Amino acid sequence: MTTDPAEMLAGPRGAQLRLGLAIKRAEQAMMAAKTEALRELDLTVPQYAVLLQLTERSGMSGAQLARGAAVTPQTMAGVLANLEAKGLVEREQSEVHSKVLVTRLSEAGRTLVAAADARAVEIESALWTAFEGGERELFRSFLERAAAVLHGKHRPAPPVG
Repeated sequence: MTTDPAEMLAGPRGAQLRLGLAIKRAEQAMMAAKTEALRELDLTVPQYAVLLQLTERSGMSGAQLARGAAVTPQTMAGVLANLEAKGLVEREQSEVHSKVLVTRLSEAGRTLVAAADARAVEIESALWTAFEGGERELFRSFLERAAAVLHGKHRPAPPVG
């Protein structure tokens, strides 16, 4: 029996062993649950992510918000335009860089993000209770390690044999 991951993961049989598919299914399930929970509030998940970031740090640029929400700057431009049109955020020229707009929550945005976050917390709580304390930390560390490997920050040990 081979211990070479490339051989084990190749082909149709190997596809069922791949971690990427399981990660993607979990991510899609999380996004679907949050999308459904936020729909009644007329918010998308990226819009919620922006509002939540702004509760922690007001005056962020579109680029900063895009990185935090894991979307492209182009997508973020649309998200911010929609939030501004809904009166949930206010944008103004940065005091530091005249070409940069910074974003702040409006009062309506503060109210809505509190309701949205309560819904997101319900979903996260359901996921949280699916694991015991030690399992949660181990699972989180596995996901962080996966992200680091995929970003090239940590090289896995070569196969033994």
